[in-house]
Amino acid sequence: MNLATLKTRARQLRQYTLTVYFAACDPRTPFIVRTLAIVVAAYALSPIDLIPDFIPVIGLLDDLILLPLGLALVVRLTPPEVIEAATIRARQTAEKPVSYRAAACVIGVWVLLIACAGYALLGGHG
Repeated sequence: MNLATLKTRARQLRQYTLTVYFAACDPRTPFIVRTLAIVVAAYALSPIDLIPDFIPVIGLLDDLILLPLGLALVVRLTPPEVIEAATIRARQTAEKPVSYRAAACVIGVWVLLIACAGYALLGGHG
């Protein structure tokens, strides 16, 4: 598998994750499916893995098997009209340009919060 194929698959996985997220936000989605969709989307976007990636071979199983299975299950259980609307919305979102200014602001807030927490933990107030 070459780098271009991996990038294409990563883009597709992001697209499916966004579709599942938007389907979860739709009130026409049954409650149990909505809950499952939120769990799957949160897991896909979370930096914490069920199986740590540093474990050889097995560490990638959640990314290669569990995550696509969860996404497929949500898509299968969601009404087709909801999936269609969510897919369109996910495509529109994925096509929007990335805002580096917004990313810098978010990173700045995190750095500030970490600095404040470190200051408080190290007893810098006295």
